[in-house]
Amino acid sequence: MTIMVLLFASLAEKIGKRELQVPYKTGDTVESIVNRLMKEYPVLETFKDSLLYAVNEEYADLTTIVDSKASLALIPPVSGG
Repeated sequence: MTIMVLLFASLAEKIGKRELQVPYKTGDTVESIVNRLMKEYPVLETFKDSLLYAVNEEYADLTTIVDSKASLALIPPVSGG
């Protein structure tokens, strides 16, 4: 089983993809998934303290449980004018 991880804005640009398929592990939280992603994509570390998260299109925090059918969005800070 895998979880769909959606990447937005500058984060998608840095990774070079808008979507990632991440293996699901029973009991996964936002934090456990993000930690695995940071090992595979070290550039995520630069966004670590400023990311927002959404599970199934609802804002979530690092302790939110992610089920096997969920999607997880990583949302970097956005600037503009």
